Amino acid sequence: MNDVEIAADHPFLKYCGRIGMDDKGRPEFVYPCSFVTLDFVGKSILVLLENHSVYWENYIGWILDGEQMKAGLLKEGKTSLCLGKELEEGRHSLILFKRQDSCHTFSLEGFLLPEGGFLVESEPLSKRRIEVYGDSVSAGEVSEAIDYVGQEDPFHQGEYSNSWYSYPWITARKLGSLLHNISQGGIALMNGMGWFEPPELIGMEWVYDKVQYHPAIGRNSLWDFKDYRPHVVIVALGQNDSHPEDFMKENYNGQKALEWKDHYESFIRKLRQVYPKAVIVLTTTILCHHDSWDKAIEQVWERLQDEDVYHFCYRRNGSGTPGHIRISEAEEMAKELSGFILGLGEEIWLDESFS
Repeated sequence: MNDVEIAADHPFLKYCGRIGMDDKGRPEFVYPCSFVTLDFVGKSILVLLENHSVYWENYIGWILDGEQMKAGLLKEGKTSLCLGKELEEGRHSLILFKRQDSCHTFSLEGFLLPEGGFLVESEPLSKRRIEVYGDSVSAGEVSEAIDYVGQEDPFHQGEYSNSWYSYPWITARKLGSLLHNISQGGIALMNGMGWFEPPELIGMEWVYDKVQYHPAIGRNSLWDFKDYRPHVVIVALGQNDSHPEDFMKENYNGQKALEWKDHYESFIRKLRQVYPKAVIVLTTTILCHHDSWDKAIEQVWERLQDEDVYHFCYRRNGSGTPGHIRISEAEEMAKELSGFILGLGEEIWLDESFS
């Protein structure tokens, strides 16, 4: 039997996420929540990809006809994975998505259908668009450790991380929106803080405008902000920033705290420059942290004097759990956040007009 090869640049494949498209025949998945979706007819489907691991065990996720599954990936090299077999006759729907942050990247090379299989053009993607800049909580890290709700994390090597259950993606689904999730475990706002890539410690100020950014990959690539124009931008930073020193708690008006607030304001102004019409929501999460960080964000919000920038706090902001956000907690956050965004009115979803 002759398998039917489906190239990664087939026009019936629909992509969402900040995905590297320098080689459209091998799109590179870097950020959590990035996905490709397709509809097909066939008794089975395989995916062809190449993984590049940096740390932890790496997993890929997919939803076939409404059922979610995952599979482990080789640390390096090309592989093929069976995503479904012995399927019923008729049309099937697939979403293949990145469960984790830049602990790995993978390049998609295509799909294989059995002889006689073919793609069917699917419904267009939503026109609503959200973008998030965040850390491990926003990425859905350790979200599947459901026996540890409200507790410290169990030992893990990536197996519990699932961006599908991150509060940003749940929020986006509640609002019927697409999502670009620019989130990285351990990241803070500024270089030299947080937990991402010690001992240098790389911050979101450096990452925010890039597709590929992990030093271990050995190359960087810039993002073209014209390729995705979000209606809503959520900035969820200010938690990992307390490491290695919780200067906001210890000396709120000290030099380091003042410098951080200046950098935070500058970062929001950069986002405003590239997204002049977007609603921007400043927030943290329910992960335990000192309230001085939220106070600092409130102070910057007041300084911005921008009627389309909001400071949002959850009911249990900074006090919900000492560990990462589990599925039920992400649902709680998404309910509150989506409710807040809905309250801003339908007009926030109007597209920009360019002259």
